[in-house]
Amino acid sequence: MMIKLLEKLPSEQCAKLIHRVVNGVCGQSGPRRTEYGERWSLTEWVELMNALSSFIRFAVGNGCSDQEELLSDLDTSHAEAVLQCVRSRFAEIRHALVDRTNGISSIQLQDFNWQLKLALSSDKLSALNNPLLNLSLDLKENGIQRTVNIEMNKEELHTLISALEAANKVVLQLK
Repeated sequence: MMIKLLEKLPSEQCAKLIHRVVNGVCGQSGPRRTEYGERWSLTEWVELMNALSSFIRFAVGNGCSDQEELLSDLDTSHAEAVLQCVRSRFAEIRHALVDRTNGISSIQLQDFNWQLKLALSSDKLSALNNPLLNLSLDLKENGIQRTVNIEMNKEELHTLISALEAANKVVLQLK
């Protein structure tokens, strides 16, 4: 496991490096190779940074700050430094990961409203009796609020419901 490369660093300097990696995960300035270049080759540095970042995201993303079994390859002092850092900054890391996930789409649904209408007739047919759903979506995109109105017939509504149910199943499987 690439995280074993962390043992090239003295345990008393480990916490500082881990906090800098957490800074990078949180969108701040991460560690620089020039500060640690004599300890690791470029390839080792990239592998170590990827392994540490992945571990931190995995531990916080799964809601548990204690992942001793994933750090079993490390000696106790290095493993404890990693775990202590993740525990102490758990909320900050989680907030950064949620923000990153929310940032995938720049559009967010703020509110919705719906109305069911019955079209009794039209200029072409005198007896139509066609149910219509009017869906109003309040969206926020890059701080700008806008409303989108959609009118659907029965078939289009069934298609929308099927798509939402499929999306819900995917979300439930990810939990």
